[in-house]
Amino acid sequence: MAQFFHIHTDNPQLRLVQQTVDILKRGGVIVYPTDSCYALGCHIGDKEAAMRLLSVRGLDSGHDLTLICRDLSELGRYAQVGNTQFRHLKTHTPGPYTFILRGTREVPKRLLHKKHDTIGLRVPDHPVVQAILAELGEPILSSTLLLYGDDVPLTEPWEIRERLEHQVDLVIDGGACGLTPTTVVDLTTDTPVVLRYGKGDASSFED
Repeated sequence: MAQFFHIHTDNPQLRLVQQTVDILKRGGVIVYPTDSCYALGCHIGDKEAAMRLLSVRGLDSGHDLTLICRDLSELGRYAQVGNTQFRHLKTHTPGPYTFILRGTREVPKRLLHKKHDTIGLRVPDHPVVQAILAELGEPILSSTLLLYGDDVPLTEPWEIRERLEHQVDLVIDGGACGLTPTTVVDLTTDTPVVLRYGKGDASSFED
């Protein structure tokens, strides 16, 4: 049965943040709040945890997951970032955007797109996940909490706990999140391509 933490958004409790990181490092799958929707997360290097995460969502092993990074410098460690990409990233991070970039050797090969060697990355603007990332010291492998058959992501902590208490190891209550996923932007070339319109303003990528 999943543990249930209420972590304050204004001042995340260090003890609970440390327990969250310990769960991730031990192969746990967690539910946590972001600046767009609630998300599922696990340790970047744990293949079994990643498969469990996909199973919760009803997805197969070929589905692409996202790396949730603490800041622009950490994002740059896992993605190939040129001058043009850097300008866009600096303007839009942290925020509700997922960027598709070519991965570096720091990204496990199994996580890269099989044809293009790309990976989705984002830097969320939410104090709870920022506190977890700071304590963890590396990205969280993640996916939006949109369950198979649902039209919108789960947003109420009590409902998440009720539906997933036997499928995940931890549910973090950070208050109600939104229903709109991130805007997804392909930055693999000098001309950005918006792949999905979501919470983030996409107008600056369409000039």
